[in-house]
Amino acid sequence: MTTKRYELVFPDGPDTAGDTVEVSDTGQTGPGGHPVYADATGIVRAEISDRGEVRILPTGGGQEAAHGVRARPLPDA
Repeated sequence: MTTKRYELVFPDGPDTAGDTVEVSDTGQTGPGGHPVYADATGIVRAEISDRGEVRILPTGGGQEAAHGVRARPLPDA
């Protein structure tokens, strides 16, 4: 069964816990063949593998790829 929601944790500096964004399954598949998740605005989009590997997908020009993002499964609403 595929998880429908995740909390993405973006790393910050060493003294902070990082920023978090909640994403939900879009029903789409990313370039790696894994489900694509997006936040409510559609600005943050990520492909998340069944092993929890996160690939942030660009949604606009000038975006830089985020590295070290972790995905925490959330209970389905």
